[in-house]
Amino acid sequence: MTTKTEQVKIFDTTLRDGEQSPGATMTVDEKLVIARQLEKLGVDVIEAGFAAASDGDAAAVARVAEAVRGPVVLSLSRTKESDIERAIRSVEKARRPGVHIFIATSDLHLQRKLMMSREEVVDAACWAIEFAKRHVDYIEFSAEDASRSERDYLTHVFAEVIKAGAGTLNVPDTTGYAMPSEFGELIRHLIENTEGGRGVTWSAHCHNDLGLAVANSLAAVRNGARQVECTINGIGERAGNTSLEEVVMALKTRADVFPDVTVGVHTEQIYPSSRLLSQITGIAIPINKPVVGANAFAHEAGIHQDGVLKDKSTYEIMRPESVGIESNRLVLGKHSGRHAFVERLKVLGVDLADVDIVKAFDRFKALADRKKNIYDEDILALLAEESGRAPDRYELIDLSVQHQATHVPQATVRLRIDGSEQVQSENGDGMVDACFKAISAIVGQAPKLDRYQVTAITGESEAQGEATCSISDEGIRVNGKGVHTDVIMASALAYVNALNKLEYRRRHQKQVRVEGP
Repeated sequence: MTTKTEQVKIFDTTLRDGEQSPGATMTVDEKLVIARQLEKLGVDVIEAGFAAASDGDAAAVARVAEAVRGPVVLSLSRTKESDIERAIRSVEKARRPGVHIFIATSDLHLQRKLMMSREEVVDAACWAIEFAKRHVDYIEFSAEDASRSERDYLTHVFAEVIKAGAGTLNVPDTTGYAMPSEFGELIRHLIENTEGGRGVTWSAHCHNDLGLAVANSLAAVRNGARQVECTINGIGERAGNTSLEEVVMALKTRADVFPDVTVGVHTEQIYPSSRLLSQITGIAIPINKPVVGANAFAHEAGIHQDGVLKDKSTYEIMRPESVGIESNRLVLGKHSGRHAFVERLKVLGVDLADVDIVKAFDRFKALADRKKNIYDEDILALLAEESGRAPDRYELIDLSVQHQATHVPQATVRLRIDGSEQVQSENGDGMVDACFKAISAIVGQAPKLDRYQVTAITGESEAQGEATCSISDEGIRVNGKGVHTDVIMASALAYVNALNKLEYRRRHQKQVRVEGP
């Protein structure tokens, strides 16, 4: 007997909830790059932003709505008329437009944040859905802090919004408070006890404060949820959101546990998506991150190595190729031609329409002159750095450092600002510190350095160094990333990249801060 399967929709909120991760702010162009990759990945819904938050967010939602054709494109909205109107305008050019309306339902939020009664919340939610329904067909409703809401009241709210016209009902574990058993049971209770509940799509939106976002999402699916809200690399508020790659590969790998569901994600695009987002946001991927981390398919222990050589399934529950990690990474070098380079891009799943081949090949050849072997990770980092670059006011032209055991380290930096080159030399506690001071002296600002990290993209002596830094100034925090075979140069590139993002943020500083589901 064949089991009937239903699709679990993948709702990606990287561009909205994910961007709320400290330092992960993206420009409009960067959001567009991510959105196109999400479409290639095959997600069902893209929450492109919160249009009422700022002019920049509204512009980003509108650009994404116009650019992607397959997924539903949503804007988040409160139950305010002005929010809904702006959300509707932002998605009006989408092929499949929608609005995601939310309001809190827990007594804690009602009494301490909203200062509204239970019935006022129901009235506001229903009014907002009916208003939005006049303009768009696709309406999702979220009961913020659902996992801490009183069940009978929560059931009542959902029943009323179904009558008002909501077709997707989201159950957020907004603070990551729930345990998998209770969250799964909550989903089952709502489906079984909400009037009209069997005729709508139930969705799970889980946060990772206790490290349970993926487990809670999977429990929701086992109990009837048919949409999971998640982000690439699990980025998001505080400890993050449900990790898209983890929940998708769990459903795929454990089809024996989930025999009645399927997902439409093209899993071979998972790793390129992960790397692209990391490059754009400057948030490094932990080496032990499941599915996409550098050690996810690495084996060092002798017993493990012996087992994998005999049969990969002894210690690998999924193939690296299934998530877009190539087994034979060594492919190109300085003698490779443009044709071979383009063919490798195709193998890696890169959309050539989004790549300036001449520019990318020139950068590849420059890298190949410094590096004996070029790995797939090198190519993806090179492309992602180019596509995800913030609008550049500052450009690093040259860097030289002097360091001897008996002398204070000194760095000389040549920087181009608005087309004009300037040179500055500074001393520091180390070569990186001297470099940062010289750059700060040229640009005339010294933001606080909150975090600095260097990792190797590939594992040989000529490996490219991937430097990331987080800087903050006047309440604005941004991340920067730089890639180079010289870690000092990579560090300087990361710092300059962060300064460019900081400059961008200052120009678009006005923003409404609302966490959402």
